[in-house]
Amino acid sequence: MKAVILTKPTESTEIRITEYPTPAVKPGLVLVRIKAFGMNHSEQILRKSEISAPYIQKPIIPGIECVGEIADASDTAFTAGQKVIALMGGMGRSFHGSYAEYALLPAHHVFAVETNLSWDRLAAIPETYFTAWGSLFECLSLKSSDHLLVRGGTCALGYAAIQIAKALGCKVTATTHRESKMQLLTDCGADTALLDNGSLRGQVSGITKVLELVGIKTLKDTLSCMEKGGIVCNTGNLGGVYTWNGFDPIKDIPNGIYLTGFFSNTPTQQTINELFAFLNTHNLVPHIGKCYLFTDIAKACEDMENGKINGKIVINVDGGDLNG
Repeated sequence: MKAVILTKPTESTEIRITEYPTPAVKPGLVLVRIKAFGMNHSEQILRKSEISAPYIQKPIIPGIECVGEIADASDTAFTAGQKVIALMGGMGRSFHGSYAEYALLPAHHVFAVETNLSWDRLAAIPETYFTAWGSLFECLSLKSSDHLLVRGGTCALGYAAIQIAKALGCKVTATTHRESKMQLLTDCGADTALLDNGSLRGQVSGITKVLELVGIKTLKDTLSCMEKGGIVCNTGNLGGVYTWNGFDPIKDIPNGIYLTGFFSNTPTQQTINELFAFLNTHNLVPHIGKCYLFTDIAKACEDMENGKINGKIVINVDGGDLNG
């Protein structure tokens, strides 16, 4: 099969597609023929630096999500040809991931889906929409009466969260640090778009829930913008700061404000079913920034790294029409 293989820190210009053995099926694992996959910031982190960590199995095929068909169900309850999605669980780090034509994946992180979406649209869902769903409902307990702030809204996860929250009936304020992208926020449904210069204190009011996607870099400021009883879910790290040194929960979390975070490593079939039922009920179609052929994976990585694409980047592995 064709695949991207990483063994060391790799720039986007160095990415190559090579021939690699198609994995042999084992009990408890299923072989998925990959139709398409979405790209994620965490794969960029792996490629540029995390690949050097001793806990990363090398060589490794990156990619934390994919959509496709069951090529070999092994001893599982899946059937050949069944439409599935897969995400997380060590995919692309502990074992080979989706930057390939086939992936051998643990059955417990592969999920059957009922959808009429095309393969490219479906590929924009797994990690992005599952993370948005978990952040909004498991962590923020989002209700239609909430005023949601999405801090760092002009990323694929931000767009998904805005879309879901508006379908629920929430008022949504979203931010970007680029003035040129403010229109994108309102285009995807936000009621208010704000230019984020690092401090929102005094610029927002009535915020009951926050999806923090910039991360630690702006988290303290975000906490200061909340209504009493509000909840902040720190899910992203677009700001490039990964630890909060000197964090004092007594002083840094205002009285009556709640702080949580979402880690997307534990999807279940029930949650996936609930997510797709919501998408189907509300006729929600994922926004795609751009779809690339697998042969153009290096260009896709370069464009993602340089922030050239607004929204989810999808890779067509099949090489054909993804509308089937």
